[in-house]
Amino acid sequence: MKRKLVFILISVIFFSGCKKILSPADENIRDLSEIYNDAAFAEGLLLNGYVRLPGGNYAFTEVATDDAVSNDPSNTYRLMATGKWSSLSNPMEQWTSSFAAIQYLNLILSETDKVTWATTGQYTKEMFNDRTKGEAYGLRALFMYNLLQAHTGWVGGSLLGVPILTAPQDSKSDFRVPRNTFEECIQQIYKDLDLAEQYLPLDFENITSASQVPAKYAGKTTIADYNRVFGAYNRQRMTARIVKGIRTKASLLAASPAFKGGTTVTWTKAADDAAAVLDLNGGLSGIAGNGHVWYAGSNASEINGLSAGLNPREMLWRRNVSDANSLEKDNYPPTLYGNGRVNPTQNLVDAFPMANGYPINDPNSGYNPGNPNAGRDPRLGLYVVVNGSKEGSKGSIIYTKKGSTDDGLNAIPTSTRTGYYMRKLLREDVSVDPANSNTQKHYVPYIRYTELYLAYAEAANEAWGPDGKGSHNYSAREVIEAIRSRAGITQPDNFLASISSTEDMRKLIHNERRLELCFEGFRFWDLRRWKESLTEPAKGVTINPDGSSVVSPVETRLYNDYMLFGPLPDSEVQKWGLIQNAGW
Repeated sequence: MKRKLVFILISVIFFSGCKKILSPADENIRDLSEIYNDAAFAEGLLLNGYVRLPGGNYAFTEVATDDAVSNDPSNTYRLMATGKWSSLSNPMEQWTSSFAAIQYLNLILSETDKVTWATTGQYTKEMFNDRTKGEAYGLRALFMYNLLQAHTGWVGGSLLGVPILTAPQDSKSDFRVPRNTFEECIQQIYKDLDLAEQYLPLDFENITSASQVPAKYAGKTTIADYNRVFGAYNRQRMTARIVKGIRTKASLLAASPAFKGGTTVTWTKAADDAAAVLDLNGGLSGIAGNGHVWYAGSNASEINGLSAGLNPREMLWRRNVSDANSLEKDNYPPTLYGNGRVNPTQNLVDAFPMANGYPINDPNSGYNPGNPNAGRDPRLGLYVVVNGSKEGSKGSIIYTKKGSTDDGLNAIPTSTRTGYYMRKLLREDVSVDPANSNTQKHYVPYIRYTELYLAYAEAANEAWGPDGKGSHNYSAREVIEAIRSRAGITQPDNFLASISSTEDMRKLIHNERRLELCFEGFRFWDLRRWKESLTEPAKGVTINPDGSSVVSPVETRLYNDYMLFGPLPDSEVQKWGLIQNAGW
């Protein structure tokens, strides 16, 4: 009886509602026209640009260079560096995400004038519209920069970039758009950045006086309404100051040796663009005293105190602060319950000079091969765990020599392969002990000022030599002197003083960039834009129980000459008939 009643009930429901059941449901897709009266929906198009910004976590592309190896056999950069890099498998690829972001940014740029950004306040609708345009132009330029860095290449004597898309695409669009030249792409970046600066404030900060309202809005709005649109609430969104930083990065890329002959961008322009940011930061006096240790260990209180989008002095632009311990889980040595993933190489360790500033192979350095870590540049101890280093909240001693603990060379799968562990970026007040774990605040920078000071030094040296200043108040030598002094190099810096040629200063600047920016994702791109070798074997040190040591190759780097320029994704080449970069 119960079975019959259930069957009858189901039958009644089915036949009485069969029309609705058998009809397709409405798609939950909003029409684009709905953005005109829904500012939050419209802003979602812009925010799609922000969420696609690379850099949410550290990628550690150094594993693809002579600076590091990984103990993870499946690490994509390890596979890439050992012969698995192709147009079908490219962990450096920026094509998909960047063009997706550009599509959303083009959409909002094409529609923003029609959006009712605000219904109250004096001139707020117009100011929101301006801000949206400025952010979108700045973000579009940044994504174009990412595309050029990853996918520019020489083809038949021409330096090609990517297709320039400045209008949204739809089902009726012609997707077979050819690649523009690198020069056309870099000029498009400059055009977008110039437009962004016209619409954006230097910083998002609250004003307190009507006299602080920019001239273009003076007399049209109130202090409260201006702050509503351009006030401190919007910190860490695109600003004119950030735009200047992006311009610096783009100009440094374009002026570099790998692009020589394919662009009109000069070292002078790169230096001038960098100086435009540095001057706003106070020039040499703006170099943050803790800029070389911004990453937590000795600056925990500074990071813990960040709020309301504020920046430490070292930061131009950063991601949000979050509680985490994943970096420590991945990179602490095994005895601290970590996986020891990123292992600095002997190559990188040897790049650190002595504390007196001389390279370890210089007769004046005082380097002792029998005690190789004594008297070294203080940055070595800050960035790398060597045999006998103390690490973690309890100051545990880490022994990387063979036959000691699980931290020893190749002791277990999560041990170091080089005799070193990475220290930089880790907060040593984090514990990942399963019985007593905790998290601490972390953040990832988009642009640090140290990067920009080094960019100026590089460009100024190439443009005017070690002591030339162009139209500015400081030289390449003076910038490098300030950075090395901050690092703890003994003053006076006699090695720096001994340098007189552009060539020797270039070597020093390249090395300072290698040290200051290690493990932040620069080395791979720098080697390529400098046209320097990618095939330097990654070396490590074996420290025997008796204290003797042997340096030997750990991992061979399998790159071909054409790999100074990366590939376009093979799928895009096949679908749209794009010209692939030479060799791929």
